[in-house]
Amino acid sequence: MTQNVRLRRLSLTEEHVRRAHRVVEKPAQPTSPHLTPLTESEMSELAARLASDCEGEPLWVFVYGSLLWKPAFDHVERRRAVVHGWRRAFCLNIRNYRATPDAPGLMLALARGGSCLGAVFRLPDDDREARILTLLRREISYLVDLPSLRWVSARSSTGAVRALAFYCAHSADDDFIYLPEEEQARRLATAVGHAGSCADYLYNTVVHFEEMGIRDSYLWRMQSLVAKEIDLAFPCEGPNVPFLPDGDAPA
Repeated sequence: MTQNVRLRRLSLTEEHVRRAHRVVEKPAQPTSPHLTPLTESEMSELAARLASDCEGEPLWVFVYGSLLWKPAFDHVERRRAVVHGWRRAFCLNIRNYRATPDAPGLMLALARGGSCLGAVFRLPDDDREARILTLLRREISYLVDLPSLRWVSARSSTGAVRALAFYCAHSADDDFIYLPEEEQARRLATAVGHAGSCADYLYNTVVHFEEMGIRDSYLWRMQSLVAKEIDLAFPCEGPNVPFLPDGDAPA
């Protein structure tokens, strides 16, 4: 999916990410009482149901975030694809992983409305339930995650396919929230958990999207807003030399 495009200069830099980072210990228990972990039995039952839903057809997975460049599952085909009726948004409310209860963060999910450019991956047909189980273990952990799994129609240059998508926002509640972009930026600039910072997640997403030729105007605005928020919250102690992605050069 890599495109021959000139990489734009980001406002959000590696230096910003470094300033926003701090060490956070991994919590021993879920940080919210409504986070009931899925059991192995429940995971296996879900994998069997999803395999059955395919009805003998190929299993496709629609990806729109970090899975685009880090699939972490075997696949035999990948196609650039668009899903209509859903858009990429920082609306998944998190209090662990890249955040804490005291400084909640946001992760990308699919919100209703608009469209989303991403990709579909086709999983091998053999050992389907086992392959789905591996994917589920990577993507979901709790009972509250189950309603966010959805089959979507993804359109590529070779036609539409039915694909499984994770974290499709189903309501405005504790799990999915819709904040003004300025408030999203404040959360992304300050949220850090045992797995790293939200700022690092945004930075890696935008850098990889630029390299892949995916120009997302919303993410581009967010990286600029987050850079400003980090400058306010964590002032630079010395000259802040912008990080230039490969292929870019100073003006």
